[in-house]
Amino acid sequence: MNLQEKLASNKFVVTTEIGPPKGVDISEMHETAEILKGRIDAVNCTDQQASVMRLGSLASCHLVKQWGLEPVFQMTCRDRNRIALQSDLLNAHVFGIENVLCLTGDHICLGDHPQAKPVFDLDSVSLLQALKLLGTGQDLGGKEVKGNPQYFAGACVTPGADPLEPQIIKMEKKVKAGAQFFQTQAVYEPRKFEEFMNAVKYLNVPVLLGIVLLRSAAMAHFMNKNVAGIHVPDSLIEEMDKAEKKQAKGIEIAARLIKDMKSMCQGVHIMAIGMEKRVPAILDAAGL
Repeated sequence: MNLQEKLASNKFVVTTEIGPPKGVDISEMHETAEILKGRIDAVNCTDQQASVMRLGSLASCHLVKQWGLEPVFQMTCRDRNRIALQSDLLNAHVFGIENVLCLTGDHICLGDHPQAKPVFDLDSVSLLQALKLLGTGQDLGGKEVKGNPQYFAGACVTPGADPLEPQIIKMEKKVKAGAQFFQTQAVYEPRKFEEFMNAVKYLNVPVLLGIVLLRSAAMAHFMNKNVAGIHVPDSLIEEMDKAEKKQAKGIEIAARLIKDMKSMCQGVHIMAIGMEKRVPAILDAAGL
């Protein structure tokens, strides 16, 4: 079964991410894929994450598929106009890549080419609409598209946003635009996540809990200060600060959070950010 079929059958799914390299040496990426094989249901290939120029998500998805994993094609609207975005969607379908995560994208100023010109011709909602339209045999220009490419469309949501209501309104728009599943921003507070899941239950769409693997107390402080919608509680920061073995403690916390929130959602999306080879250890500790 593919990702869509697993979610439809109520299987608790596990997804993670592989960050494409900054260059053409794909050896480490291949090594990571081999470690993840048999442990996850699908893997996101990030699209110029944090606005840093890297190997592309589409090429990475093609490689991941060849290596025996099911890819999720992340697409941001930052770098391409609607012509290029729709063309890449057609390219993906021809390569047998049907899972697409639609993102607006981080701003250029955050990355390694701050002098670049951002595009943002579409946003995450209108990109979802483009996917849906292509499936009917039409493009955004109203012209015929041969072959009616079908996609399993995903989007992101931030359960820890304050206030939460705008996130729910945006999530509703994404569902109406064609979103069939959601992966969340990192969550560290089970009670808040439960409140969020209760609030969006009426949308009847699968939600995959986002977990970012903590490396240190400093990383937690940084996310609290700089990443909207993420709040790492002081108790977890203290745990990380006191731990002699930071990596082991980060894995322990991630596994604990998954156990605490597993019953509330349809799957988990683990963002290890450079520590993807530790994902199997998180799954072992979480009993997955």
